Amino acid sequence: MSPELKPDIEPDSHWRQNMGQIPTTDDDSFSVHEVHVGSRPVVREVLETIALTLIIFLIVRTVTQNFVVEGTSMDPTLHDTQSLIVNKAAYFQWEPTFLERLNPLPQGAVPPPSLTYAFGAPQRGDIVVFHAPEDPRDFIKRIIGLPGETVEVRANDGVYVNSVKLNEPYIKDVANYDWPDPGASATVPMDKIFVLGDNRRNSDDSHVFGPIALSSVVGRAWISYWPPEFMGILPHPTYSAP
Repeated sequence: MSPELKPDIEPDSHWRQNMGQIPTTDDDSFSVHEVHVGSRPVVREVLETIALTLIIFLIVRTVTQNFVVEGTSMDPTLHDTQSLIVNKAAYFQWEPTFLERLNPLPQGAVPPPSLTYAFGAPQRGDIVVFHAPEDPRDFIKRIIGLPGETVEVRANDGVYVNSVKLNEPYIKDVANYDWPDPGASATVPMDKIFVLGDNRRNSDDSHVFGPIALSSVVGRAWISYWPPEFMGILPHPTYSAP
């Protein structure tokens, strides 16, 4: 190439000498800083995720409980060794008068009851787990009579609540016994519920030990998760108003 056409190219030595003199801008400094400490937010996110997971786990364990059915007292609805999740918060109660103590009721106003169900009171047809009377085990049965109702079991006929016969398609057989005994009260006390097994002829329940205290209820059976063929939310029956 002729000297007059040679382009103006800096020699390599020029670039080697000036590489260390590139000015550093504020933006460049910020970028370097981000790369240097970028691992700290990652560690923080991992710790927060672990903490959140533990909190969720503790909440789930607080409001639910695993339960394994033993025996055939709830056939054909539930089966021996069937595994369930019990909702322990289903009948959670709280005291609404707490706030009213801070703000007194107007003169002449009627105060509410001392305890109120946050998510709804026990309902007929609920399947509940409870501490059995005079037995170290927890039992599982179906709520039939609510506080203040009258319950009669008539042998080879059916169950009557407030003198109305219940339609119970979920039972195995109608009971072969009468309840209550002649002369005994058929009214469920206001702090108790009347429970029966769906396998009426093979169940230790309220026809044996009477209505159970509401305070003895652990929770409502919610989900079946084992064996797989029974997996799902437990169905709730509907009744005509007794």
